[in-house]
Amino acid sequence: MKTIIHIIKKEFLQFKRDPKMFGIILIAPIIQLIFLGYAATLDLNIVHTIFYDQDKTTTSRNFIEEFISSGFFQIDHYADNYEDVKTYIERGKSLVAIVIPKDFEKKINRREITQLQAIFNSSDGNSASMAAGYITTIVTTFSRQIVKDFIDRSGRKITSAGSISAKIRVWYNPELKTRNFMVPAIVGLLVSIVTLILTSLAVVKEKEIGTLEQLIVTPIKPLQLIIGKLVPFVVLGFVSVTIVIVAMNIIFSIHVRGSVVFLFFSSFLYILSTLGLGLFVSTVSKTQQQAMMIAIFAVMMPMIYLSGFAFPVENMPRIIQYISYIIPLKYFITIIRGIILKGNGFAQHWFDATMLLAMGILILFFSALRFRKRLE
Repeated sequence: MKTIIHIIKKEFLQFKRDPKMFGIILIAPIIQLIFLGYAATLDLNIVHTIFYDQDKTTTSRNFIEEFISSGFFQIDHYADNYEDVKTYIERGKSLVAIVIPKDFEKKINRREITQLQAIFNSSDGNSASMAAGYITTIVTTFSRQIVKDFIDRSGRKITSAGSISAKIRVWYNPELKTRNFMVPAIVGLLVSIVTLILTSLAVVKEKEIGTLEQLIVTPIKPLQLIIGKLVPFVVLGFVSVTIVIVAMNIIFSIHVRGSVVFLFFSSFLYILSTLGLGLFVSTVSKTQQQAMMIAIFAVMMPMIYLSGFAFPVENMPRIIQYISYIIPLKYFITIIRGIILKGNGFAQHWFDATMLLAMGILILFFSALRFRKRLE
């Protein structure tokens, strides 16, 4: 036990001698949280729009005013012809062009159906789809107002037929902000960076400078060396989780609704997997550059893409969904989002926690076994 403690002290002394390491552990998580928190959003707050008003009447101007007052649409240009519309859409200056036909007001006054044209730049399908939803809502509201005004002017008493009214209640994310969904998952991403990448780099660095060979010829047992090397990164992983949770609370006002104890326990289970993967990367790398490339492109990137961090796993092809079952980050992100957004606990996430524990033990065991063989 004393030997392990001495190795742990040695690791922390190495951290102390490397100011860059403190920057990565203490400052980088906050910076990445801020950048990702503000950048990783699918919300569409501004829809760049061009109007081609062929009618130029009071009704058409009132219709355009509905878009402006919604707060989502920014009018970039009022076109005089279709060529202007084509230019703005092709050059990406506007996301949508709305064409108001001639006789727009006359057809409404004659109680005829009036058709509008909406042209979308759908190179970004998500933004175009959301903009289409906004337009549909505004057009529907405007149409209802026309009907209501007609009834009021006619003085008729209309007995409404039976109808269905849905009272919408939004749970867990009342503001419907993508940020509230993405930011909790960043905890898993940053823990992966600190534990997986730094573990592999630290071990490979020992190889490059020759200190690992010096440790091998000492009476230190391989298991003691492995434990002594990994424990400091467990501590650093918990430090990163704490920093991110506090920063998330202060910067984005996202609070942990569930059990903080279960959150840290789940983080420990996930850290077992990332430490094992970091240890494995160190056994197949000869230089820090190799370790960095393998850790990022062979381990981190597939984990991010297949974990549900940004893309729902349910929308992926069936074969890819099966592959995602062996991604530890998938289960950790599910737990983190459940704890922070929904206030869930072990009762709701016992399966995810069990999978993390099983995968963490297996990955760490086989990685430690391979590392031990390399030492021997």
